[in-house]
Amino acid sequence: MIEKRLTILKNTTPFILLPDDVLLSIADSLQEIRYNKETLAYRQEITKMKGVDIIAEGEYETFFYDGQNNKRSVEIHHTGYCFGGISVLLNRKKALKSVIVKKGTLVYFLPRKDFRALCSAYEDFFQYFTTDFGNRMQDEEFAHFFKKPPSFEESYIASEQLYSRKIEAVAYRDLICYNSDFPICDAAKLMADKKVSCLFIKDDAQKIIGFVTDITLRDRVIAQCIDAKQAIQTIMDNPIVTISTNAYVYEAILLMFRTKARYLVVEKNGEYLGFLSRNRLLSEQAQSPLVFIQSVKLALNAKELKQKWEKVPLIITQLLGRGVQAEIVNQVITTIADTIAQKVIEEVIGELGKPPAKFVFMVLGSEGRKEQTLKTDQDNAIIYEDKANEQRELVRSYFLEFAKRVSDKLNDIGFVYCEGGYMASNPKWTHSLSHWKRNYKSWMEESLPESAIKFSTFFDCRYLYGDEQIMNELQDFLDEELKNPMERFFVFIAKNALQYNPPLTFFNNIRTQTLGKSEVFDIKNAMTPVVDLVRVYALQNRIFKLNTGERLKALQEKGVFSETQFHELMQSYYYLMSLRLKNQASQVIHEKIKPNNYIELKNLTRIEQVTLKEIFKTIENFQAGIKMRFTNNLLG
Repeated sequence: MIEKRLTILKNTTPFILLPDDVLLSIADSLQEIRYNKETLAYRQEITKMKGVDIIAEGEYETFFYDGQNNKRSVEIHHTGYCFGGISVLLNRKKALKSVIVKKGTLVYFLPRKDFRALCSAYEDFFQYFTTDFGNRMQDEEFAHFFKKPPSFEESYIASEQLYSRKIEAVAYRDLICYNSDFPICDAAKLMADKKVSCLFIKDDAQKIIGFVTDITLRDRVIAQCIDAKQAIQTIMDNPIVTISTNAYVYEAILLMFRTKARYLVVEKNGEYLGFLSRNRLLSEQAQSPLVFIQSVKLALNAKELKQKWEKVPLIITQLLGRGVQAEIVNQVITTIADTIAQKVIEEVIGELGKPPAKFVFMVLGSEGRKEQTLKTDQDNAIIYEDKANEQRELVRSYFLEFAKRVSDKLNDIGFVYCEGGYMASNPKWTHSLSHWKRNYKSWMEESLPESAIKFSTFFDCRYLYGDEQIMNELQDFLDEELKNPMERFFVFIAKNALQYNPPLTFFNNIRTQTLGKSEVFDIKNAMTPVVDLVRVYALQNRIFKLNTGERLKALQEKGVFSETQFHELMQSYYYLMSLRLKNQASQVIHEKIKPNNYIELKNLTRIEQVTLKEIFKTIENFQAGIKMRFTNNLLG
């Protein structure tokens, strides 16, 4: 009997990943369940999973019931199939799909406790289920029927855990370390003995300098037939990506997606405490929209990426409905957009071949500030390393063609061309690093209104893809330049920040414009003064934080803004952002129109209108402060 069970296990994915002695132990503890007639064994979202089933004989028919009780996404499974793993790990222990068991079926049942123990002990075993779930989420019908928490209360609790829970409250794994000059074969043996899929590498000073994973050993040792007696440092991955114990769980997940890191090292006051894996974090957040980002990363072509982007308005509605802050919602949108753009860039590189020089693809404007909304266009540029004269034309020609293809693909997906031409496909915005330095320097020295606009646009820049060191060098250059006294430059930057006024009439009513038959106001223009005035102070204090909220926090820490002023501006800005996102999501989902920045006054409650008036007064007061400070400098 044990032999039969062992044979079945050895032919069941992912049990084949486990050692023989473990399989023997599992075989001994399996419970047998036999079905003699067609039985509805599991009902989606109702039946609580007590463990997983391994089919020994017969078959399972799995499917979703739709609203009319029709079977959808039907699959037939036979001997050697494991049912229930995704349900236990990623669906709150509820059956993900309904199951009808055919007559004469025998299954081996593994209790949930034992199954979870295997997932904890064997990372590859655990990753099989999370990867399988990610692949299934690419199927539109599966994704449609994958249920989210049914009640608002459950949704709110789920979001609270994700957006208020800190890393210190998460169970992270111990660091298993290995000396950099020790051989690869011994490292592999240590990983096997410790049952870990990630080994961290230390130098002679006991500082962590890299890491090695199962994938590293596969791709860089076995696939390339490298001598396993070489030092581990010759094949290790780096750099190490760290997260503070004070950071939030959602920040850790977004960081992993932005850096493409599969592991984060947890640190506190400079001391490394342990590490977190991406799959582990995602499995705990299966109901979170952040799992959607993983499905974006698995998209295979531009058509699939377009379909993913079209689903974002619904995600935004869910997040805002759960009370998630607009600042976090912006980050989720930006991370999805970044992931799509990175996929497009990699696809174009595959078409054109390896770039002839190191480069950075950077994003500007709202995307550069990580403040993207659903009405978004392309704002980007390319910086490439300086090359010898004979190579300049070749390099420039490559990147202009590269930029055009990226821009065209992004436009097809839904990120429309920038009307102002601030795109890498515009030859004005694809240049060498030395040329970009001259650009910034001339904008600062010319002190012309149009130069101030260009500088403001390109100050809100952020690395997206390529060699980050190039971006760091440009930032160091700007930091040095901003140390010089440039009174006239700051005056023009301040004037640029004063070109938009909050939409208030003399009698403190909201100023509207007629659009069709509706009275509307442009909420983007209402928010712009906050973005602009915060940028002015950030420039003056050489603060290179990316978005408006981060800049505000840094300015408050420097004493530029009082705590009261900081809270007034933060609350004002993100209240407006929340209103803007809700309006755009509603336009896409309910009105079936392209999102815009116009809000109809009649759609606002009296409380919302009163709140807006107070916010606009607050912004006017801050604009008056800038006017006094910088205009007086000019007159002086």
